Amino acid sequence: MFEAIRTHSKIVMFVLVLLIVPSFILVGVNQSYFTEKSPVVARVDGKDITQADWDAAHRQASDALRAQNPGIDSKLLDSPGAKYETLERMVRDHVYETAARDMHLATTDVRLARELQKIPQIAALRKPDGTLDAEGYRALVGSQGLTPEGFENRVRYDLSVNQVMGGVLASSFSTSPEVKMAMDAIWQGREIQIAHFDASGYTSKVNASDADVEAFYKANPARFQQGEQANIEYVVLDLNAVKSTIALNEDDLRTYYKENLERLSGKEERRASHILITVSKDAPAADREKAKAQAESILAEVRKNPANFAQVARKESQDPGSAASGGDLGFFTRGSMVKPFEEAAYSLKKGEISDIVQSDFGYHIIMLTDIKTPPRPSFEELRPKLEAELKEQQAQRKFAEVAESFSNTVYEQADNLKAVAEKFKLKLHTADNVTRAPAADAKEGPLANPRFLETLFSADSIQNKRTTEAVEVGNSMLAAGRIVSYSPAMTVPWEQSKDKARSLFIADKAAEMARKDGQEKLNAWKSAPASATGLSAPVVISREQTNGQPRAVIDAVLSAPIDSLPSWVGIDLGASGYAVAKVSKIVPRAPQDAATNQKELQQYTQLWSSVEALAYFDLLKQHYKAEIKVPRPGADD
Repeated sequence: MFEAIRTHSKIVMFVLVLLIVPSFILVGVNQSYFTEKSPVVARVDGKDITQADWDAAHRQASDALRAQNPGIDSKLLDSPGAKYETLERMVRDHVYETAARDMHLATTDVRLARELQKIPQIAALRKPDGTLDAEGYRALVGSQGLTPEGFENRVRYDLSVNQVMGGVLASSFSTSPEVKMAMDAIWQGREIQIAHFDASGYTSKVNASDADVEAFYKANPARFQQGEQANIEYVVLDLNAVKSTIALNEDDLRTYYKENLERLSGKEERRASHILITVSKDAPAADREKAKAQAESILAEVRKNPANFAQVARKESQDPGSAASGGDLGFFTRGSMVKPFEEAAYSLKKGEISDIVQSDFGYHIIMLTDIKTPPRPSFEELRPKLEAELKEQQAQRKFAEVAESFSNTVYEQADNLKAVAEKFKLKLHTADNVTRAPAADAKEGPLANPRFLETLFSADSIQNKRTTEAVEVGNSMLAAGRIVSYSPAMTVPWEQSKDKARSLFIADKAAEMARKDGQEKLNAWKSAPASATGLSAPVVISREQTNGQPRAVIDAVLSAPIDSLPSWVGIDLGASGYAVAKVSKIVPRAPQDAATNQKELQQYTQLWSSVEALAYFDLLKQHYKAEIKVPRPGADD
């Protein structure tokens, strides 16, 4: 039967078309034939946010973060908590957008233009005549993946939305007495006396029999766990490795010397004097013409007698900074002056006087008075620097090519890193007792990179001892590794844990004895304060001044009841023991200077405005019936 269908396939296809197409014409094509509706994860003002919307927004946000931080751990970006934050941000933006629309908070073209001009990168694209470098502007916004129209729409949207909260944030205020009351309460101190019951003082009193220690070991297996570990080998491909393979051509090196001699020698400096007739670029045309005519008259005068330039500058120049010194501006390099002035000054020969030069300050007449050319070092003098720079540049260009070859070779040599190391002239590193999480002393490189370790401890790598894929572990740095031997997580056997078990048993019992002794003393001293012995001399502690006391003591003392003093408080210090503190009196905060008071007023007002903004946002969420339909992930997710 199937052979007949294959033989007459064209006839079968024709029959199927005759049967199927009319049914679509009569009934219509339901979109559900092709797509499955994405579930709704949130809703704002009756408008749905779907799972597809959420996934797309989180993918876009993650890509942006990866572009800004190439070494970021992808596991963090893809965690349930990070994804939920994206959904919350989407809901917030929808609330603000809806509120801006309902409040008619539109952004005019004039305001948009004014805000764009405040962006330094855009302001730098202004030409001398005041117009915008359109190509530069398009390239600037294009680097963010946007067209000029898309970028301007985004800025317009941000401005409109920011107005929703702007009124709340701008209207918050705090009074000095209010701030003083709050800050004095936070930073006031307590005068205390304290008795420490250190666990170390009780260790000699602990009876640790072999039977008790072994029973302790059996009752606390989690405290004798050894995490999974692996002995590994790995290779690293970075710019230095690529650089070591580069042999420079002598002709290339000499060409590079000629092309970069001026840069490597230092910038040429020029000295000029000028006469400035000031006029604003926004001044009426008549005023600008009048100023230009005055400048042209002065130009004619100094060209007749260049030797009198300084004298004329003292008399006619309207630049208060240089007129008194005959217009002298001293030495300067490229980039120091406004562009029209610089171009004119660098086009002159020594002793020449320019034509009228217009800038934002007005009209200039420039005389070039000196040129200081730095000495030109020889090729041999610069050879070490030239070789280093050219190797760096060639390594940068070559790295992408080598990295691709490295990645392919690592994949092909799944169980032979030695061959990879030999091919790329890399060192084969080894490391023992490597864990899934970076060690505390690992600061950089593969063993400090969570993504590399996660890949290394994958199921395939552990079970088959295969080489990992090439993993980016830093800027222009790839690594691949392989597990040589693996030890799974386990409870360390009793024979290997005897000494540790005895130490832990004694420490626990000593802390327990210290805690019991301290609690007994606390109860006794509360009943008969005069019987208290062993207390320290009175000291003052506060959140600013801890006097060497542990954080647990500070927190307990500052939260102790103060309605009836003295007050007694016991503090469990865990493995360190126990402490009893007597709180004798409240110590007011010392008066602060005016600068500190002003700073605290600003900080308090800023904090209070944030609280008010959150409250207002909650009202907006209620008004627009904003809801998230998926549960918030737990702390362990």
